[in-house]
Amino acid sequence: MQLAAPRLRRWAAALSVLVLLSLEAAQVQAAPPEVIRIGVASAGGGDPVTFGGSPGGLVRVNNWLEEEFKSSGIQVEWLFFKGAGPAVNEALSNKQIDFAYQGDLPQIVGRSNGLKTKLPAVSGARNNLYVVTPKDSAIRSIKDLKDRKVSIFRGTNGHLVAINVLAANGLAERDLKVVNLDAGSAQAALVSSGVDAAFGGYEWFKVRDAGLAQIVYSTQGQDPALTRQASLLVRSEFEEAHQAEVQRVVDVFVRAAHWASEEKNRDALFKVWSRSGVPVASWAAEFDKQSLASRNSPLVDEFILGRYKAVVADALKLKLIRHSVTVDDWFDTRYLRNALKKQGLENYWPAYDAKGQPKADKPQQSVATANGR
Repeated sequence: MQLAAPRLRRWAAALSVLVLLSLEAAQVQAAPPEVIRIGVASAGGGDPVTFGGSPGGLVRVNNWLEEEFKSSGIQVEWLFFKGAGPAVNEALSNKQIDFAYQGDLPQIVGRSNGLKTKLPAVSGARNNLYVVTPKDSAIRSIKDLKDRKVSIFRGTNGHLVAINVLAANGLAERDLKVVNLDAGSAQAALVSSGVDAAFGGYEWFKVRDAGLAQIVYSTQGQDPALTRQASLLVRSEFEEAHQAEVQRVVDVFVRAAHWASEEKNRDALFKVWSRSGVPVASWAAEFDKQSLASRNSPLVDEFILGRYKAVVADALKLKLIRHSVTVDDWFDTRYLRNALKKQGLENYWPAYDAKGQPKADKPQQSVATANGR
């Protein structure tokens, strides 16, 4: 018994340490954050600054997250990055933001560089890409871009699509005199004849409608593989410590996705998005002949998983990333499934196969293909 006493005391001490550690871990999980910071991979526009083109813009304009967390005393901060996806990655690395609205390629670049993140839901799928030239330009096709000075915003989700569009027309990025410019700088350069052409998105319709440019190529209505995907991202450290708050954020984004998918809300949705400084006419052109549900669905289906895997493969081949990354265990759809169930939306959105065509099976089955821990 004399030999057992010291041993029992050591066991008791060890047990006390384990109990304390468990209590500390529980306290970390239970303590809500004072502020939730959301980074947007866009300079945005308007007053207050906002953005459009995805359900996230609706959340921002309507202050739905601020309303959701008001009773809990949690503040919500939105930060906009002119440097788009690469700038958002830097903010994530420095723990300056907790969530991000960001495109597929920069998300993958960040993951390849060691950023610990999770993707709980899609927010803005099948975004189109365009090639724009000055109005009096002789350029009429992708092939005419050879040896021309062309603006491409490198590191964004449009960069890789631009490379694939060029490849489909027998060209490589090296066949062009590429200038790396953000959206605003590209517009200024094109209007002043500083570049011969530019790859970009819906922001160019405003320039076209002002009579300052022409659109000579569009991915709209073509192979869905030539579209850009975006999703809601959360830092893993924040997600692990604040799962209840992550669920509430996803709930709000799903609510916005539903409202933004209703065709009866098309005109009202474009008006909300126009508060970013992009006119209603531009949104109408960007979404022409496309259903709102196909663009605003939060589902992680075979198409989304397939596109992310394809971007990984292309980025690795083109040496945009040094190390391959996995995708299936990156999407964590627990929060999405909970939100769909709570809001009665489990069968609302169609799921798409890897080629971007509607599937015959139920939408919730596609959500379960991702990480369902």
